[in-house]
Amino acid sequence: MAVVVDAYSRRVIGWPMATRMKTQLVLDPLEMAIRQRRPKGVIHHSDHGSQYTSVEFGRRCREAGIRLSMGSVGDCFDDALCESFFATLECELIDRNEFPTRAEARRAVFDFIEGWYNLHRLHSSLGYDTPARYEKRYAERIAAEGKEEKTRTEGHCTAFEVHLEPALAGTSQMSSATLSVKLG
Repeated sequence: MAVVVDAYSRRVIGWPMATRMKTQLVLDPLEMAIRQRRPKGVIHHSDHGSQYTSVEFGRRCREAGIRLSMGSVGDCFDDALCESFFATLECELIDRNEFPTRAEARRAVFDFIEGWYNLHRLHSSLGYDTPARYEKRYAERIAAEGKEEKTRTEGHCTAFEVHLEPALAGTSQMSSATLSVKLG
């Protein structure tokens, strides 16, 4: 399994699973993240795994306008954001259940990420808010600030509008890591 986590909101935005640790394993969550967020000017941070240093991964990031960042070799804090997510996944899901088949594991991980982690799990780094609610509040704040700016400038014949893309403007960094788990 490989994930892409939005460093701003801690939301997991890409997370496919595969049976082999090949480049496609990290390209798939990247594509999920690109489809969901349509990022502009973001930084993608990862460790030095061979999948992340591959020509294919680097080319796809350049095509999407994503800058690559990698920490130092052997640094245990290198990708703490994703490692923290994997620790949570292991503690709250994997260690508490048995998955006789990959299909059952895949379903459980989907439910955990989309039904629990992104929507209901509180994060101290977000002021004990959930990733989804944190993003929603950010979008509402930006929209309100845009309306205030528009109101202030209309009297001067200059209209200012905020156009929020589904990709949040405050999202400037993604982080990736991979996790390998034995089934059964």
